[in-house]
Amino acid sequence: MIAATFLLFLALFAGIGIVSHVRARRDTRDYLLASQETPAWLVGLSAIATNNSGYMFIGVIGYTYAVGLPSVWLMVGWIVGDFAASSLIHRRLREATTVGKGETFAGILSRWHGSDFRVYRRLAALVSLIFLGIYAAAQLTAGSKALSALFGWDASAGALIGAGIVVAYCWAGGIRASIWTDAAQSIVMLAAMSLLFAVSIASLGGLAGAWEALTQVSPSYMQLLPSGLGLAQPWGPLLFIAGWLFAGFSVAGQPHIMIRFMSLDRPDNMNRARVYYYAWFVVFYFLANGVGLLSRVLLPADAPFDAELALPLMAVAQLPEPLVGLILAGVFAASMSTADSLVLSCAANLSEDFVSRERLPLAVVKGATLGVAGLALGIALFGDQSVFSLVIGAWAVMAAAFVPLLTVYALGGRVSESLAIAMLVAGVVAVYAWRQIGSLADYYEGMLPILIGFGVYGVGRALGLARGPKTSGAK
Repeated sequence: MIAATFLLFLALFAGIGIVSHVRARRDTRDYLLASQETPAWLVGLSAIATNNSGYMFIGVIGYTYAVGLPSVWLMVGWIVGDFAASSLIHRRLREATTVGKGETFAGILSRWHGSDFRVYRRLAALVSLIFLGIYAAAQLTAGSKALSALFGWDASAGALIGAGIVVAYCWAGGIRASIWTDAAQSIVMLAAMSLLFAVSIASLGGLAGAWEALTQVSPSYMQLLPSGLGLAQPWGPLLFIAGWLFAGFSVAGQPHIMIRFMSLDRPDNMNRARVYYYAWFVVFYFLANGVGLLSRVLLPADAPFDAELALPLMAVAQLPEPLVGLILAGVFAASMSTADSLVLSCAANLSEDFVSRERLPLAVVKGATLGVAGLALGIALFGDQSVFSLVIGAWAVMAAAFVPLLTVYALGGRVSESLAIAMLVAGVVAVYAWRQIGSLADYYEGMLPILIGFGVYGVGRALGLARGPKTSGAK
């Protein structure tokens, strides 16, 4: 029954994506931006499903299992930081997409003010291709872990199934297929997490019983502020919290999410899209943190095991088989909703940013989709890092590379191509340097690199390589 329910939902997702082919216009702009005709509700649900990937089902729940209540700062910081970024950037990015006539994130950044930063565009595309490919591999890894835990299948099975389905519907309908399936997947994701949270609470005798059980885990497990994070109090907890604010703001630097907002039908509908996005986000993140905490009681750490398997193991312990299939479908939905977006973004980098679009037929763009999916699958099959580590590392690099420049643009500032390149390179190098300092491992590694990117802009402005922000925004 588990397999039957799981396969039913997989067939549903694949079918929705393939059916989107009937709306396709058979050109590159439609394949990569859905001809900028996507309604607000689809943009909101698709963007949030893409944001809340296998990282949420596997990585965050595993992290919460290990850390306890302090992990709630991931939720608070991420949502608040994300909201700040969207208030400043999203509408201006959508407007710039129309003015710049671009179809990729790197392309829009290179043409924001009517210029054409060709070297910058290729460098930005290279960074995106490498790290979004790693990010896509993390999504396939999340699916593999879930299948391995529930069915005892080989660890490669989930990655192969996920990659095959993603390629099938992305080939058929491009970004439109991704958006349509994301909307369906977001509903399954929310239903699966809500179900597991409710059943887990009931099994512990209600909210009071669950809270009492959680307080018995350890003296620090249900303390609100984190402790033991390497730096002296109170700076350690404050940096921990600030880091996740930066992580939320970093959403603006993620091409696979921002492309959803770039595909919106009208800039005036941006606020409506954000309503769908944040209503879903708050509810789902609360449930994910709750399930992660409850898993520590229902799956006590008496023996070593992979904490990132907490959710599928919880499902097996708490639910009847058909509903376990729903949970597994939710995990896969989360993984595929991000993996398809990442694969399409990388394919766009290959076909649009390295080579002029006018010289390439749509078939070549689709071929790039297949090649990128193969690369991500290879990383998933042969890599050994956790989902949490893979996602946060790639997320931080993309944020450090793009958030400073995008923020400057959104505020109306201008930069030279050399300064744009310097900001990107400084951010990426700073993330690598941060990762080499073991005492900083508990803090979001994109925080200081983003600030360094802004610092490089300040120096460049002092040297005459940039003009300061204007309140009028991007033109």
